[in-house]
Amino acid sequence: MRRWITGFSIALAIGAAALPVHAQVWVPAWTASPAPDRREGTAEAPLQFANQTVRQDMRLASSATALRFRISNELGEAPLRIGGASVRLTGTASPANPVTFDGRSEVVVPTGAAMLSDPVPMVVPALGDVSLTVYFPDATAPAVRRTALRVAEGRQADVGDNVPLAYRQNVVSAVLAERSSKPVVVVALGDSITEGATATRGSNGDWPALLARRLQQACPDQVVLVNAGISGNKIMDHGRSHSALARLDRDVIALPNLDRVIVFEGINDIRHDGGTPPVAGRNADDMVLGYRQIAERLHVNGIRAIAATITPFGGSDRYEPVAAATRTTLNTWMRSGYSGFDGLIDFDAILRDPHRPEYLPDTLTRDHLHPNDAGYQRMADGIDLSVLGCPAQ
Repeated sequence: MRRWITGFSIALAIGAAALPVHAQVWVPAWTASPAPDRREGTAEAPLQFANQTVRQDMRLASSATALRFRISNELGEAPLRIGGASVRLTGTASPANPVTFDGRSEVVVPTGAAMLSDPVPMVVPALGDVSLTVYFPDATAPAVRRTALRVAEGRQADVGDNVPLAYRQNVVSAVLAERSSKPVVVVALGDSITEGATATRGSNGDWPALLARRLQQACPDQVVLVNAGISGNKIMDHGRSHSALARLDRDVIALPNLDRVIVFEGINDIRHDGGTPPVAGRNADDMVLGYRQIAERLHVNGIRAIAATITPFGGSDRYEPVAAATRTTLNTWMRSGYSGFDGLIDFDAILRDPHRPEYLPDTLTRDHLHPNDAGYQRMADGIDLSVLGCPAQ
């Protein structure tokens, strides 16, 4: 028996050696982190997908020769049934490519799980847009962060541009791209400012998308940047979503071929809760612990951690002097060179009003907390690209 196993193993090894060697690698090209159902709508009429077809347009941060779609039910409360899915290049009349799971066009994703589609052969340039269409036959409460979608009634082969955009949660947490060479892969981990909650809907106007465009122009197809922001997210505590510490492995470290992470969170931790009486936000010592934990966990996985300073929020609805002082302390610590991070992006310096450093310029915000389209553009334009692996131009 041992001789048979040995001979079989040798034959298998020889056969494997004769197979062609593929240099392709898989990288994240688009992400939308899992987030709990926001309970939008009413108890009698919750906001769900039921016998509806949903189209999501996604701008890929990487070129691709094939795509895989990650369907998340990790934070769902019931099995998630996909009745069919297809993908095509956005705005083209080319036939849609079926999206399958182990050859199946229909699949049920168990509660608490995610499923990765079969590879879909498809040539897409960097910053190319793809449209994924998914049919939901049953009432479905999606559980990833909100994005711009188009929702049509019934089962549709296609959902046209005439269907208006809606800002909704969906089920796609990542698009993976196959390519022939490995780029520098960067994840932006953050809250609503990173998610792009106040950017014009469907414009790809969030700062990570704008920065991805700038990187593509300066270092074509060499750096890929994806967005892992969730509105309301915190470093230390759960809010509308799991904290950055809680979701780091699932939303960041689990992504393939990751090199660097921009950590731009904290403003939701340090502000008071707005209650009556208000509960004070986290102090600077707590926050430093959280930041250092993130940096260390990235480092043990061979990933560089880049700190980003907290932006001004003077004039916003939960501004008060204690939180403002905590912001200043944390930003000074990040700039010290002893934070344990591998680099710094100084969003505070990039965005603040030079005459009122606790405020954003009125031209860059509409609520004194979130940047507007012009503010997001300034953030993307103000970053030293060499921090992200793109040599200075």
